[in-house]
Amino acid sequence: MQSFVIQGGRPVSGRIRASGNKNGALPILAATVLASGEVTLSNLPRIRDVEVMVELLADIGADAAWVGPNEVRVDSSGITKTELNPELCREIRASFLLAGPLLARFGRAVVPPPGGDVIGRRRLDTHIHAFAELGVTMEVNGAYDLRTDGLVGKRMYLDEASVMGTENAIMAAVLADGETVVGHAACEPHIQDLCRFLVTLGARIEGIGSNVLHIQGVDRLGGGSFRVGPEHIEVASFAALAAVTGGDLTIDDVEPDDLFSIVPAFRKLGIELEVGESTVRVPPGQRLEVVDDLGGQIPKIESGIWPAFPADLTSIAVVAATQATGTVLVFEKMFESRLFFVDKLVSMGARIILCDPHRAVVTGPARLVAQRLESPDIRAGMAMVIAALCADGRSTIGNIRQIDRGYERIDERLRALGADIERGEL
Repeated sequence: MQSFVIQGGRPVSGRIRASGNKNGALPILAATVLASGEVTLSNLPRIRDVEVMVELLADIGADAAWVGPNEVRVDSSGITKTELNPELCREIRASFLLAGPLLARFGRAVVPPPGGDVIGRRRLDTHIHAFAELGVTMEVNGAYDLRTDGLVGKRMYLDEASVMGTENAIMAAVLADGETVVGHAACEPHIQDLCRFLVTLGARIEGIGSNVLHIQGVDRLGGGSFRVGPEHIEVASFAALAAVTGGDLTIDDVEPDDLFSIVPAFRKLGIELEVGESTVRVPPGQRLEVVDDLGGQIPKIESGIWPAFPADLTSIAVVAATQATGTVLVFEKMFESRLFFVDKLVSMGARIILCDPHRAVVTGPARLVAQRLESPDIRAGMAMVIAALCADGRSTIGNIRQIDRGYERIDERLRALGADIERGEL
């Protein structure tokens, strides 16, 4: 098993380009099943989750291959299978995103239970309910066997603003007969990116960026090319890392609108970001100090559906809070196991009270001391990398395949910024 060996105490400074959005790349790759022509996608992050999705496409008969370091070309005309490979599906939760496109094109999808991070219950109910509204029936016998005699547009209200549930509903509806209205839709930047991609192929979608989508079904989608947008979660992760290590960092290829809710949340921890047209700069030597609410009350950083603070950044916020003077409540509303990693930070010297599965009170600044750690999921893994880089001594982080699933060549890119991080074997 590979590990990261990290010597803390060095500022992370320099210039880095944001990778493509992982959670945008995965549904966009799945959506190529809907295209009647060849599709070329650029700015894809070269990470394991994306590679598995490409392998899933190839396994069902698509001509899907990497044609550049971050570019994939897909021709879905040769797809012959509607049953997905169980072993590949176990690797990523996003495998279930192929259900909507397969139903729209072939009227059937057999999808084994998906894998992914263990961060609490992750429902598939929203997907199934949306499919049922469009005319899909389902049997469960070791896999989800979904069938339809023809998708018909419907006005639907999602029981949860599920990101993947919304994406599956969109992909199924673009080829459905008539109009589909999706209410209580999730509207994260990567969902907007999926919609824009589908529009370039000929889909008719209105309300992009809102929580109500109007989709007029079309007979077919063509081919084309598309550039996946930048990963705002990675941008924020790098920004937090630079701030807690006292570095001077500029991040290029940024979409400022995607930082809409992140900048004010970071400001509560004393992290100031200089946001330009396509860059974010973290000025050096910031004195991180929690900004109290009126009357000196303890402030709160809470996650929620977009445009609230992203749940994928609560782990990062917890680590940043350990280095800020003051006390803050971090409230993770989305997943009941996301905060369970804080015991590892406590072992490093962090002062954190885990109130319940969703809330943690963090008081800083805390002097962190290097430890032997394990990465439980993608975002907590990156949070541990940040903690190790601002800790005293040499830390070892195991199970780094979880981190590699979300951050492209993270060790190489951080070394270029002055971090002392090496990849080794446990």
